[in-house]
Amino acid sequence: MSAFDYRNGRLHVEDVSLAAIAADVGTPFYCYSATALGERYDRLARTVAPSGAAIAYAVKANGNLAVVELLGRLGAGADVVSEGEIRRALAAGVPAGRIVFSGVGKSREELAFAIGKGLHQINIESAAELDRIAAVSEALGATAAVAFRVNPDVSAGGHDKIDTGRRTDKFGLPPDEAIRLYHAAAGLSRVVPVGLAVHIGSQVRDVEIFAKAYGRLLDLSARLRSEGLDVSRLDLGGGLGVAYRDGERELPLDAYAGLLADVARRSGARLTIEPGRWLVADAGVLVATVNTVKQAGERRIAIVDAAMNDLIRPTLYDAHHPVWPVDRNEAAPRHPSTVAGPVCESGDILAVDAPLPDLGAGDLVAIGKAGAYGAAMSSGYNGRLLAPEVLVRGGEKAVVRRRPSHDEAMALESLPRWSSAADAA
Repeated sequence: MSAFDYRNGRLHVEDVSLAAIAADVGTPFYCYSATALGERYDRLARTVAPSGAAIAYAVKANGNLAVVELLGRLGAGADVVSEGEIRRALAAGVPAGRIVFSGVGKSREELAFAIGKGLHQINIESAAELDRIAAVSEALGATAAVAFRVNPDVSAGGHDKIDTGRRTDKFGLPPDEAIRLYHAAAGLSRVVPVGLAVHIGSQVRDVEIFAKAYGRLLDLSARLRSEGLDVSRLDLGGGLGVAYRDGERELPLDAYAGLLADVARRSGARLTIEPGRWLVADAGVLVATVNTVKQAGERRIAIVDAAMNDLIRPTLYDAHHPVWPVDRNEAAPRHPSTVAGPVCESGDILAVDAPLPDLGAGDLVAIGKAGAYGAAMSSGYNGRLLAPEVLVRGGEKAVVRRRPSHDEAMALESLPRWSSAADAA
């Protein structure tokens, strides 16, 4: 459990008891280990250093400002997919020159913001986007460095909904179109084509899958160079697989680093990788309080105060997350238990057949591997409040996103002037 371990039978994050945090901020809440985040980044940075690859953290995995700031302070750039994420990265202190703007549907307004800020690179995914960037750059009198995202028709091998590199997926450009647009961009006065990009999806555990995708990028790079064009950067995306179950394998990092070194040698280009999940998943938990335990046929169900609006991955992707009791009795027998939330949906299931002791109302559980795509994908469904986020370093804790009040959650809404309530006011 990395930074999360038991001390005297109680689960801690670093030197702080999760039960103590629960007493302070209430449940549900997310908790992240600063040490785990730092150790994960340092391990990746050291391993890929021989390739010279820059690391741009995929902000979509966990956009909390404190998380982005911590990784940025360690040397990470940012891979962003919206104006909001650009603003988050800048607010967290990541220099504009280390930010890559990805995403399949960038608006004119978002591009104007990105170009005005002088981002390191914008990854283009369509002919229309190139036209839009050219027009915005001319209007601003600014220059935009661009790379072209290629769709290599390679499956990441994970869940269908997180596969992005197949020919029929919405992402990227067919190779021939990428070549054509690269030539077109080279003739524009305020657009500078600097390279190619690829991202085939998430949870890649086989280095050969990456090798296949990168090989297609190398072929295109060589072709462009043979046609007199400069290809100084290769953006290799993210997707490094992590283990959610005991015994499950992660992407073998040494083999991945060896592949990067080979790509750097063969291409002569500056490489960028964009990990998200790999850096933050293991560094976070979602802590919840048991509301009640009931039997539904053969199923033992522990209903907790966290729900699918807090952690949607199990509902959306049939994803597995381990669940641990915050207070552990080694002698207590364990039973397969379903952990469910209070949302009015049969799909509001956080774990199935989790090996848990007998639980009762008021007991705390921690849902593991929740640092990625947990709080970032949460919502206010069923009128529920967003869970707070807590960052721990050693014996210190900081609330890095507080729980809003119900009034704050409704503050963006208003009644129309013709409603009877408005008339009464």
